[in-house]
Amino acid sequence: MRPFRSGSLSSKKALMLVSCLAGVGSAMLLLYPDKALGRTSVKHTAKHAPKSSTAFAAKPVAAPHRRLSPKDVTSSKDEVVSVSTTRHANSRGGGMMRVETAPYGIQTISKQFIEARSPTSTALDLIKNLPSVNVSTPDTSGMQGGSIQSRSLTDADMALMMDGAPAASAAYMAENVDSENLDSVSILPGSSPIDLPATSAAAGVMQETTHDAQHKHGGMMDFSYGTNNLSREFIRLESGDIGKTGLRSYISFSNTHARSWMGAGINERRHLDFGIRKDWQNGSFAKLFMSWNSEDFTIDRFPTAAQFYNYKHTGQGYGRKAGFDAAGNDYWKNNIDHWNQIFLTAPMHFVLTRKLSFDLRPYYNIGKGWDGSSSGFAAVGNTTTNYLGTPIAAGTPLTGYYLQNYARQVGATAILGYDIDSHNHFEVGYWYQNQNYLQHFPVSITNADGSNPSPNALGSQIYSGGKRSFSGNRTGFEIHSLFLEETAKYLKNKLILNAGFKYVMSNMWYDRYPANSQVGQNLTAPLPHFSASYIINDHHQVYVNAEGDFRQPSPSGIANSSITGTLPKNQYSIKEELGYRYHDNYIVADLALFNYNITNRLLTTYIGNGQSGVVNAGNQTARGFDVMLSAQPLYGFSPYVSFEYLNARMDSNLAAQDVYGVMSYMPTKGTQAPQSPHVLANFGLTYTNKGFFANGTVHYTGPQSVTLAGDQRIPGYVTDTLSLGYHFKPFYYAKSPTIRLNFTNLTGSIVRTGSNGVGNNAYAVRLLNGNMTKTASSAQFYVEPRFSMTGTISTSF
Repeated sequence: MRPFRSGSLSSKKALMLVSCLAGVGSAMLLLYPDKALGRTSVKHTAKHAPKSSTAFAAKPVAAPHRRLSPKDVTSSKDEVVSVSTTRHANSRGGGMMRVETAPYGIQTISKQFIEARSPTSTALDLIKNLPSVNVSTPDTSGMQGGSIQSRSLTDADMALMMDGAPAASAAYMAENVDSENLDSVSILPGSSPIDLPATSAAAGVMQETTHDAQHKHGGMMDFSYGTNNLSREFIRLESGDIGKTGLRSYISFSNTHARSWMGAGINERRHLDFGIRKDWQNGSFAKLFMSWNSEDFTIDRFPTAAQFYNYKHTGQGYGRKAGFDAAGNDYWKNNIDHWNQIFLTAPMHFVLTRKLSFDLRPYYNIGKGWDGSSSGFAAVGNTTTNYLGTPIAAGTPLTGYYLQNYARQVGATAILGYDIDSHNHFEVGYWYQNQNYLQHFPVSITNADGSNPSPNALGSQIYSGGKRSFSGNRTGFEIHSLFLEETAKYLKNKLILNAGFKYVMSNMWYDRYPANSQVGQNLTAPLPHFSASYIINDHHQVYVNAEGDFRQPSPSGIANSSITGTLPKNQYSIKEELGYRYHDNYIVADLALFNYNITNRLLTTYIGNGQSGVVNAGNQTARGFDVMLSAQPLYGFSPYVSFEYLNARMDSNLAAQDVYGVMSYMPTKGTQAPQSPHVLANFGLTYTNKGFFANGTVHYTGPQSVTLAGDQRIPGYVTDTLSLGYHFKPFYYAKSPTIRLNFTNLTGSIVRTGSNGVGNNAYAVRLLNGNMTKTASSAQFYVEPRFSMTGTISTSF
């Protein structure tokens, strides 16, 4: 499903609100022209350096009178060089780890590592070696996304953000941004900033930070070719500083084409990114990022255990057919995901006075498209017709659709910050979001060549009783949230205390067509936050973090679930984290201990054809620790290691029907939670020598359960990658000619890396009433794609 695509119960009302909030930002420019235009003395920028959720950047340890916040970013012209230099110096292990000082766990991949990987990499590919996540990806071309497991939770429990705005779900991560326009990717596994516009942050936050336009005009380009007939072209043009306006911008475009690695199928993607930024001397800034994405890719099959073992032992694949399939109607051209979307975010920061600042962060997403797949064949004696009233012959191949008429999301966060004195900073804010999905499930006549027609093609549509078969639903939510936060610094800024409270009020709805049956509910969530950090000296830091987080059922998950009577409840989590950090000129070490208590656990269930639902699955407890260690280059070698131990247990027996239809419970209390491997381990080694660079990684995931009953498991597995490249000296207009080779799955391992949702039980299970359950279906799995190689040539100009 596409869980971020959304809109409003009244889209006009939502858009008017964002327009009003944007108008407030413009009014600030008029009310305080001297401040906005930079006529305020530059000495005031220390207190009001621009803040934005666009990055979780490393900060200097003792920046006087500045709030230590994950939202601070490079902002004013006067600070660009120094902050960029700090980020580069703080990156270790070849960019696989960064020195952090925030009072909660942060794990960051920086630009150095991103530039060594293939341009086809999504954010999921880049974070695979962080200690708190296990990532599964279905393809080698980067046109799809995948799934994340983190501390017994999944990406459905995470706030997936881009420049501080909700982004596409993990399954569609490639729609967000091209990797060349990514500056960093950060994971906050156990926490979320209180002003984050997120309805699912129980598993923390994944934040993508996009490229800021350069001050000099120029650009970059690259070309990639690789396994599975992959070809990709990318170009970015930079305007540089535009006169004396303070504006700078860029625009980029990429085109990708590849064959499916499993079975037949062609995947294509066209993507455009645009960014513009304006800075004022007093620290105010305004930034806009917009992306457009259009794609057509073959819907993957996720194999059952039997299909996987058949492929592993015999080589017989489970993918789509290469031509028209008269028996199963499973031609790859009849299983296509077609999608178009626009994503926009525009964070703004205004320094109003020496003590007062205002932030406005509006965002907007809209997308349309469909997933088509076989709907079998017309039955004997059916009464369906085409639009002319001609009966459809028995045996005629049919195509069913998940037609998303629109998926819209609109929202904004407004924050007023005030420096009470040299020790205390106070913020109060408001967040609004409106998300709406309208989808239908029509059936059409498959084209004569076996491909699926557009569901809007009149000549292929099916009618019954003179009306088109057009069942569907509309689902979504509207959120109003208020929050406040106080940050205090003492002992020469070595002790930092932060406390805040956020209250979320949400109205959810689910309407089914054509019956027009309606279900809705109003939900609230109180979310306290507290953190404390103490910097012992230049090398040592300790911190503690505690907060409440929730996950609201996504509209897309509700739309695919069998909802009867009431909607699923909010999942609520209470989380504690205790951390220690050490860094010097040679090594960086990070230890984090965590404990989660989860109520009304929401689990993603795989429906089929790329669609997922959601159900409540009792309570859960998870605790463990993460360790990261990296070093500065020694004779050109920069090592990196990380490790996680996780003990996640289910705290409830789950309701289930026995073979006679009587309700009882599965004995799940105290058992290992599904999708919660006890051990994750990673090793990385980067080598640089003059123009040559190389990076190798190895990842291990321990065994895990994939059903609630614990009767189906995945054994532990290992994955690996290798990157090799060379930076040539500048040549005419080519400022940084580079060639690199990227390899994945070097050993050609055939392993399952995760499950696509969870099932209740794979086999008959004895319930607490002594009777057996009905045998349920097997889980369906992600399989590590085969060995692949991608070659890339690139340069800036």
